[in-house]
Amino acid sequence: MLAESAAPSSPTLTTDEALILYEDMVLGRTFEDKCAEMYYRGRMFGFVHLYNGQEAVATGVIKALRPDDYVCSTYRDHVHALSSGVSANEVMAELFGKETGCSKGRGGSMHMFSAKHNFLGGYAFVAEGIPVAAGAAFQAKYRREALGDRTADQVTACFFGDGASNNGQFFETLNMAALWKLPLIFVVENNRWAIGMEHTRATSDISIYKKASVFGMPGYEVDGMDVLAVRRYAQEAIRRARAGEGPTLLECMTYRFRGHSLADPDELRPREEKDEWFGRDPIKILAAEILSRNLATEEQLKEISRRIQAVVDESVRFAETSPEPSPQDLYRYQFAEDE
Repeated sequence: MLAESAAPSSPTLTTDEALILYEDMVLGRTFEDKCAEMYYRGRMFGFVHLYNGQEAVATGVIKALRPDDYVCSTYRDHVHALSSGVSANEVMAELFGKETGCSKGRGGSMHMFSAKHNFLGGYAFVAEGIPVAAGAAFQAKYRREALGDRTADQVTACFFGDGASNNGQFFETLNMAALWKLPLIFVVENNRWAIGMEHTRATSDISIYKKASVFGMPGYEVDGMDVLAVRRYAQEAIRRARAGEGPTLLECMTYRFRGHSLADPDELRPREEKDEWFGRDPIKILAAEILSRNLATEEQLKEISRRIQAVVDESVRFAETSPEPSPQDLYRYQFAEDE
């Protein structure tokens, strides 16, 4: 369903809106760069999958949501959490395995969760979060239509990679979401590579957005390096979902600037391909747009970068000085507790 005539109209962009988007993207990039530094210095362990290059997708979708909407992530989840409002302190402390982390140090890089931010977690297994997102969307619809709660109009955004679109959960959940008209947005972050498998070698039709039509839902291919394009399509998908018109699939064409994880030497992707995509840095694209529209000055953008660097530096200090989980709490948090 991709055609220029079918694209949502471009709304006006205010200075405040532009700077919110820019600051969120800079936060994501700066935080992930600091994660790489801390990982290679031996301050965090296990698998760490960074989001560099894909910031326009998280920011474009999540910043178009309301705070009471839901977000479901993948194992590349740090920036999704940050965009959802989880503080840099809580995310960094979680990566350090500290008690002050958003999951009390129990989740680590791939299993972040924050109930107070309606951030429904990262998932280590590919496509695992897709049916969870359907459950969140279903409960909102059920509360509204079966229980008569007119305030239950929350939308759920579900993020996953191109590799997940070949899994059964993807097709099964698209079917249920379309059948029940769930308020759900499927966000495919197509970065062309599923670990070391190139997308073009792994699927019979490389255009994932076309698969939405089989289930009678809108599907769009979006420039995932342009936050304003992502935001525009996300706003329309959110409008449809909140109005009871059902789910939408957005295939955001993006690229990760680092290897699959920090343990990946990144030797499989062609240098020419990487150079081409590095030239389309989403943060630089937005900065150029902001300056061309006279929405802010270059000095204002630099000040945002300086302020965000201080926030990220503080998150490391916070994580390093936070307490380790207590051995007495080894079996806590396995079951719900009375408040």
